[in-house]
Amino acid sequence: MVSVGDPKEIGTIYGFKQSWRKSNFYRALLMKARNKPVEGIFATQSETIHRNLKRPVSGAYSMSNLVSFEPYVDTTMRVLCNQLEARFTNADGLRPTPCNMSEWLQMFAFDVIGELTFSKRFGFLERGEDVDGIMAGLWNTFKKTSLVSQMPWLEYFWTNNPVLRQFRGNGKSPGVEFAMARVQERKALERGELEKEWEVNSRDFLSRFMEIEAKDKNVPREALLVWTSSNITAGSDTTAIFLRAILHQLLTHPSTLKTLLAELDKAASDGQLDDLALWKQTNGLPYLTACINEAGRLHPPFGLPFEREVPPEGAVVCGQFLKGGTVVGMSAWVTHRDWKTFGEDCDEWRPERWLCDPDERKRMEAALLTIVFGEEHLSSGDL
Repeated sequence: MVSVGDPKEIGTIYGFKQSWRKSNFYRALLMKARNKPVEGIFATQSETIHRNLKRPVSGAYSMSNLVSFEPYVDTTMRVLCNQLEARFTNADGLRPTPCNMSEWLQMFAFDVIGELTFSKRFGFLERGEDVDGIMAGLWNTFKKTSLVSQMPWLEYFWTNNPVLRQFRGNGKSPGVEFAMARVQERKALERGELEKEWEVNSRDFLSRFMEIEAKDKNVPREALLVWTSSNITAGSDTTAIFLRAILHQLLTHPSTLKTLLAELDKAASDGQLDDLALWKQTNGLPYLTACINEAGRLHPPFGLPFEREVPPEGAVVCGQFLKGGTVVGMSAWVTHRDWKTFGEDCDEWRPERWLCDPDERKRMEAALLTIVFGEEHLSSGDL
């Protein structure tokens, strides 16, 4: 695999209008259900399957629709705050109980995804633990698949070996199992076979997905499972990593934290922020945005190279001609540290680099694979 670090080549390799074919790297990332790999939006190598899966649901990921979910994010955020206060603060002046914020941020991210997708949280926050080992199961899966993604020939001997999968729990993915259970649960509710014990948001992701499935007979048979499982596996861990990166950098750079708190305090005193601030209220805060961009630059949630194959006619990459079929890839951890783009101090935390003129900021944003693929996801569900 030819590793490419120059941000200028992002458009060449991942151009949205004519993206290069995905390599066998993606086979290892296919979801597993009923002991078999399932073609998903992100991991499928088939353009036809990708198109048939992404086209019906692209509207569900529009920014206007995502913003409509904010009240449900707020509900989970209040649960997090209440749990942290109840478990890790006290009024008697004694030594407080240590809090592993890394774990709590991941539990928060998972519960948010459960609320948005199924109107039902996993229950991590209330219980303060990894329910049914879902987080641990996903982590173990990622550890295996990351190795196989770099050596695809291992797939037949390790991740998709039917004998080994039988010993590892019959090939069940915890995230997929949770999604399948929620889908069956919702269908039972609609048939009147199950008494409703919680409030169902009629516009949550599952409701929208089920409407699409009912109207569009061309969607693949496993579409509902793919859509809901993708939200869990792709939306929870990456969000948790991003939250951890931001909080870690702020706590280890007190001057940065002080500057950010001053910006937030001023916005709050001016009446610009609600108790739980809305996206539209915080989107215009320059230093907060700078901290978010800098955290995603230094610690991108996905570290492996997004591999593609050079088209049959070959292509010039970084001034070198590569023949057709050559596997190329870009890792965000490399691209985000390009000193020509981000400066000589590209290995250091400095949010102020984003407080520049608009043209310079757009140039740096175009070099962030987290933003590039995030925008593609909002329009097509590719990541």
